[in-house]
Amino acid sequence: MTKILFLVTGMTPQIITETIWALACDPELPHQERFIPDEIHVLSTDDGLNQIRSRLFSEKQGSKFAQFQEEYPQLANINFDDSDDYLHVIKDRDGNILKDLKTPKDNELAADLICQGRFMDTPFDAHRHEDGKGIVIIVPYGRLYYAPHYFDEQTADAYLDYFLESQIGGKPINHRTHNWHHTDLNMVQFRHIHWQQDTIKMYGKVHKLPRISAWYGDNDCPYTYSGITLNPNPWTDRLLMLNDELGKICKRRFNSVLMNWYRSGEDYINWHKDDEKELGNNPLIASVNFGESRRFLLRLCDNHTLKLELLLHHGSILVMAGQLQHFWQHSVPRQKKIRSSRVNLTFRNIIGNR
Repeated sequence: MTKILFLVTGMTPQIITETIWALACDPELPHQERFIPDEIHVLSTDDGLNQIRSRLFSEKQGSKFAQFQEEYPQLANINFDDSDDYLHVIKDRDGNILKDLKTPKDNELAADLICQGRFMDTPFDAHRHEDGKGIVIIVPYGRLYYAPHYFDEQTADAYLDYFLESQIGGKPINHRTHNWHHTDLNMVQFRHIHWQQDTIKMYGKVHKLPRISAWYGDNDCPYTYSGITLNPNPWTDRLLMLNDELGKICKRRFNSVLMNWYRSGEDYINWHKDDEKELGNNPLIASVNFGESRRFLLRLCDNHTLKLELLLHHGSILVMAGQLQHFWQHSVPRQKKIRSSRVNLTFRNIIGNR
């Protein structure tokens, strides 16, 4: 049986190598869970495929993909090149090649090609969402909305810069290059977000959580998880803008948001469920992501062989609905080679005090 990795890309070909590395090369991934495809197929616009040809297969620069295979010998036998055998272009209903996705109709055409009843190579049914940006994945006890590139790159960059804008002693910090793990956050003045590193007590010892957090929302929405109680900071304009945008997908307003800042691949969150009593029965959780792409894993609680992995990219949205928080766990595992930050915002509704 031929193992095929099918990817849908925009104008960033590095998504291809990042995905392959995450599936086949990440040292944190157990060998039995690694996936090394026999072939790679990519669906994109004409402009997107030209980006792949020039940045991954250009003879002038030396084939970046060949260099990637040399660096990781386990990938040496993957069949993938710049021919039409592996690069597939999106066409309109008249057979004309689409140069770029500029209209809702273009997005609809792309979604129709992507969703043919199943999500990638999983057993889960999938269909295009009515907004044309995301797909709906049906899993036992619940469903997911997944839009890997909901926001354009410029908008996503602006949000990331806003959340991490900061200075030390009056000097601005370049959050993209700064080594945050060697920085005392008490010395940092964040302009917009009140970041803090919470602690948890385990086996009689106090440990710092491997991520930085902030809690925002309505003033009557405290949140308790893992023995930590968070009192909300007041909404900022940008957080309200995101809340409004999620309302288009989720058809509701959220009264709170938990922000998690993963400073690098060293930061992570273990397997868990968002099933605290304050969230009520069958909570709907909407996740927005900015910064470095990270693996997002889901597994059925009573059958760990039934699982799903998604890559949460810069500007992506993921919504978890139904009974998912009662029957599934999710995690963001450590990825030591990742050096850049990721900011994740999970919007939710606190009902315990209402």
